[in-house]
Amino acid sequence: MIRLSAITPSGHVQLGNYLGAVRRWAAEGTDEDVYFISDLHAMTSSHNASRLRSLTREQLAVLIAAGVDPRSVAVQSDLVRELGALTWVLECTCTYGEAARMIQFKEKSEGRSSVRLSLLTYPVLMAADILLQGANEVPVGDDQLQHVELARVLARRFNGTYGEVFTVPRAVVPPTAARVRDLADPTRKMAKSAQDAAGTVFVLDPPDLVRRKIQRAVTDDRAEVRYAPDEQPGVANLLEILAACTGKDPKELAGTVQGYAELKEVTAEAVIEELRPVREGTRRLLDDPAELDRARAHGAERSRDRCAHRLDAALRVSGLG
Repeated sequence: MIRLSAITPSGHVQLGNYLGAVRRWAAEGTDEDVYFISDLHAMTSSHNASRLRSLTREQLAVLIAAGVDPRSVAVQSDLVRELGALTWVLECTCTYGEAARMIQFKEKSEGRSSVRLSLLTYPVLMAADILLQGANEVPVGDDQLQHVELARVLARRFNGTYGEVFTVPRAVVPPTAARVRDLADPTRKMAKSAQDAAGTVFVLDPPDLVRRKIQRAVTDDRAEVRYAPDEQPGVANLLEILAACTGKDPKELAGTVQGYAELKEVTAEAVIEELRPVREGTRRLLDDPAELDRARAHGAERSRDRCAHRLDAALRVSGLG
């Protein structure tokens, strides 16, 4: 069983990324699983080249420091030749209508006079990511289900036209993790690409900054610590973060805290301690470029070895080999 997951370096890794995905990858991953830093996907909109390179290395370091098996981690662009070849073959398998009806393309292109062609075609690149590695399962959120379905359609169509080459993957929605919301605006998700970082806790934030951000978190004027996400979203957000860091139930935690000040204090300390080993491990890796480069090269080589026969077969049966 091969599972494939990815994280895009569109910003610094934040608390929601860590609690919702990275920590689970470290705890549940096997040596068959594949974890991509999807830097090619980060190019579908305007980007700074040096920042993309830096964020890619940072995310690689975070994953390894968090305990994800470095042999299972690869940077997407390190396989750009393999992915480029298969993406073209799959673009020749996909129709314009299938690509254009992707919900994310519609949402991100709406009202804009010009968008990059890659915004339209990147779901085909995502399909190449999945099919090249022979993934059986792709854990995704609801917003990516349509993209995995496209990968399934393309795998079936290719296999039916040229011969059995690709495993037909299936999407799986992981168990619900903590709903980490923006501390300054709990009506929206915490995001690594948020323009205002005041409500976002980043994995590499120093402890004092984490504490300040949480101390300034939006609550309400009820002065009552209850777990009521609809009525008190700010308080519920803090309780869910605290629960995710301590392994306890947010409803039970609400009864152990006296007032908002104490809630913020204990939540800040829990987050700081949860992130401490990851932050320190990431810093050590970033301060040792040679070690990080070795891990990156090993992950790339393993991914190439895994996919070489599959790419060769796809090119051959489609008339290119």
